[in-house]
Amino acid sequence: MASDLDPSTVVVHAGRPERVPNAPVSDSPVFSSTYVAGGDRGYGRFGNDAWTAFEETLGALEGGRGLTFASGMAAAAAVCDLVPVGGRVVAPIHAYSGVLALLDQQAATGRLQVDRVDVADTEAVSRAVVGADMLWVESPTNPAMEVADLPAISAAGRAAGATVVVDNTFATPLLQQPLRMGADIVMHSATKFIAGHSDVVLGAVVTADDELWSALELRRRSLGAIPGPMETWLALRGMRTLALRLERSQSTAAFLAQRLLDHPRVSRVRYPGLPDDAGHARAAAQMSGFGAILSFEVGGDAEFAQRICESTKLWLHATSLGGVESLLERRRRWAIEVPTIPDDLIRLSVGIEHPDDLWADLEQAFTSAS
Repeated sequence: MASDLDPSTVVVHAGRPERVPNAPVSDSPVFSSTYVAGGDRGYGRFGNDAWTAFEETLGALEGGRGLTFASGMAAAAAVCDLVPVGGRVVAPIHAYSGVLALLDQQAATGRLQVDRVDVADTEAVSRAVVGADMLWVESPTNPAMEVADLPAISAAGRAAGATVVVDNTFATPLLQQPLRMGADIVMHSATKFIAGHSDVVLGAVVTADDELWSALELRRRSLGAIPGPMETWLALRGMRTLALRLERSQSTAAFLAQRLLDHPRVSRVRYPGLPDDAGHARAAAQMSGFGAILSFEVGGDAEFAQRICESTKLWLHATSLGGVESLLERRRRWAIEVPTIPDDLIRLSVGIEHPDDLWADLEQAFTSAS
């Protein structure tokens, strides 16, 4: 794809079949485990047309080469496996709980050493990454919504000889391209915004480094962490509308963040789109939008927060995020959530419904919970 195209155009046109007479506009999923000998496909675990189309599209958006995996956690596990035995990983204090749990499990067995750091504290990250093998970053973080200075900490990580990995699930490649800011690997839970319809479990990584790409492809092939062709095709179809979905969702997220900020029962709103948010200036400098995820707190009252989640009629009380439907949950209901996340924090994943309807539902939930 031409490098001067807007990402909202690239997401529609990348990864398409060649434009020749009678060619389809879109690739179809190929359901075959076996291929005729003589080509480079070899076997169904090595490649699939749906993977290729998805990977070309995501790679074009992020500025590298993509690889699909069976899930976001499969992608994360493959990336972590790049760290040598006994190596050290610097990871955020706050990040997706599944990844932090994976790192803790590997640290408990002696496979890795893990140091936690506030990724919004650039000086702390720069100190911690000295001597590390990998720097794992989320920005914004899940669910605390902290924003890292990606160019600065990527430079610090690479200067220290660490592989810099950025989980870009929240921002998506339409709002942020970490490879262009110095990261070595970008990871996605494609289950979320990329697929966008809560009907697919899929992961992906992107890198511009051919050696890293080959190492990750070997792990996918050897460990069998491969997605099915149908899931990948569905995710690609969902990705085609990412720009439209994200535009609507983040516009509504900004609207809701301001309404929540003015609500008497809300003690704090975490959303980098708010001018007074600690990460606002940094996000404005390195992102092209502030995203569709926000969190808020209700004065330390965890029971009240839980009742809010259980009182909505439109908002779905469920884990996950990034779908067309709006979801909310109190993150500390999960035993593996980091204890420094407040008990009363509610994370919102804003969908594409009408903003007035979403706000009205939150208001009635506040009233019912009271």
